[in-house]
Amino acid sequence: MKLMSTLTPAKDRRVVALAKRLHLSKAVVNVILALVAVFWLVPTISLLVISLRPEALFGQSGWWKVFTAPSQLTWGNYATIFSQGFTSGGVLDSLVTSLEITIPVTILVALISSLAAYSLVFGSWRGRDMIFLVIVGLMVVPLQVALIPVVQLYREMGNLFGLNPYGTIPGVIIFHVAFGLPFGIFLMRNFLTGIPKDLLEAGRIEGAGEWKIFYRIVLPLALPAIASLAIFQFIWVWNDLLVALVFLGGNVHTPLTIFLYDQTRSLAANYWIVSTGAVVSIFVPLIVFFSFQRYFVRGVLAGAVK
Repeated sequence: MKLMSTLTPAKDRRVVALAKRLHLSKAVVNVILALVAVFWLVPTISLLVISLRPEALFGQSGWWKVFTAPSQLTWGNYATIFSQGFTSGGVLDSLVTSLEITIPVTILVALISSLAAYSLVFGSWRGRDMIFLVIVGLMVVPLQVALIPVVQLYREMGNLFGLNPYGTIPGVIIFHVAFGLPFGIFLMRNFLTGIPKDLLEAGRIEGAGEWKIFYRIVLPLALPAIASLAIFQFIWVWNDLLVALVFLGGNVHTPLTIFLYDQTRSLAANYWIVSTGAVVSIFVPLIVFFSFQRYFVRGVLAGAVK
């Protein structure tokens, strides 16, 4: 009765008006977000359409003409680039090379970062905080600064041990792993701090060792963070051009980024090959992202709650 007495007709009208304004504001925000999404997708849509148009039409009309003449669409560009098979310099060979670099880097960074974060959070050794500060400091070191020193280090390794990773795929993998670890350890360490130590103590009481605790308790709980790290690392390495160009520029087998670069640096750029190869390069990260999407969202939400 007391609540009903406070709802005067004037207040009721103000509440209704406020609700209408909120509903209108929400509708306006949704429209703006939809327009931004469409605007954001225009380059990707144009890239896809260009890859499906014949080479002869590239200089005659814009890609948007396909909406008035859908018969222009053809799979001829894809058939052309895939007809080379796995020969050196082809798109399939570059695709395999990119996978040979990206998959080991992603696995190694996720594994080493998880182990290092476990030691930093649950270990009992002196100097943990100082080591973590050093790792955080390494995150601000630009990748470009280390290119020349690492090349010189590789050459010194070749002179001393007869093993020079420069110009090889393992050399690129080592470089990416080294520069991916600071962020990976930082991310995993911040996530593992939210795991109660009582769970680990319960495992030790049951007689489990550190490796078993890490494998059976910590890894399942940290799976969202590991998936988020794997997605970030995979996309970063997959889209890398600079490191691959420095360390694999003269190699017979090059990743997709160098394959696309080689098509655009000549005087007559093969834009139809570039667009087709770019669509192929986009397809693999999309598969990885949507495969781990639920873990990625869980990891982001867990970090937000903390």
